Amino acid sequence: MALAPRRAFAAAVITLPLALVPHDRPAPWAWPLPTQRVERAFDAPRTEYGPGHRGVDLPGRPGELVRAVDAGTVTFAGQVGGVMTVTVEHGTERSTYQPVDPTVSVGDAVDRGAPLGTLLPRHPSCATTCLNLGRLRGSEYLDPAERLRSGGRFRLISPDGPPPEPPGWNGSGLVNLLGGPITSAFGMRVHPVTGERKLHDGVDIGAACGTPVPALAAGRVSRSEYRGAYGEQVEIVHDDGRATSYSHLSRRTARVGDEVAAGDIVGAVGTTGRSTGCHLHLMLLVDGNPVDPLTARG
Repeated sequence: MALAPRRAFAAAVITLPLALVPHDRPAPWAWPLPTQRVERAFDAPRTEYGPGHRGVDLPGRPGELVRAVDAGTVTFAGQVGGVMTVTVEHGTERSTYQPVDPTVSVGDAVDRGAPLGTLLPRHPSCATTCLNLGRLRGSEYLDPAERLRSGGRFRLISPDGPPPEPPGWNGSGLVNLLGGPITSAFGMRVHPVTGERKLHDGVDIGAACGTPVPALAAGRVSRSEYRGAYGEQVEIVHDDGRATSYSHLSRRTARVGDEVAAGDIVGAVGTTGRSTGCHLHLMLLVDGNPVDPLTARG
């Protein structure tokens, strides 16, 4: 049965008067690569030299242009521990980029989005080519993903002509959510553990345990708990009343009541609950009923 038309899952498209833009909130950073996705999340070290992941990894291709996340001044362009690195100072904070073959020099002033160099392969924290983006305030490492958010649910459009059509659910890049394949579709199936024929109420996305799981859209976390066969689960209620849930997680990083933006990390892939291996079980609920995330429309 076709779903009734609903408000699009994507951000609302309206003209925002400039007077309503808050001036005490830092502007979001521009994405330094065309692929606007975090492949590995920030994991703050407990001590200065302790283990952790001191930035976020963004997937890319060798030779891609790496761009400045904001206007600033280049303060370093060279090797750090054998890895080519560029550092840009933005007032009280600095952004770092590696591995990058720099086309800028120390002292250069750069604009937001200006090329800093080209992406090199073989960063030590990535299985494939990626950019490690760092954020520092003094000697403190901060989460770059907090500055890469969209900055709200509105975007400015030209007042000339009709507004663009907002994308539906299928425009969200679901299959590439974790860079993995759909390993089990929505619908009736024989359960691989119990042997029962029953509804598979979501889609399974194959990914290695520990892979960060991003929220598909902005919303409020309504559930974050261990839930029987679903294992560790996070559920998010979105602005149009629909909900998504993320199950079999190895850990949950979002708590009930948290407001999350699209792309925020809510947990990590696991195999908790009734599961035969590492994967994400993604559900879409409409009026409390599960529907197929791959065919639902906005």
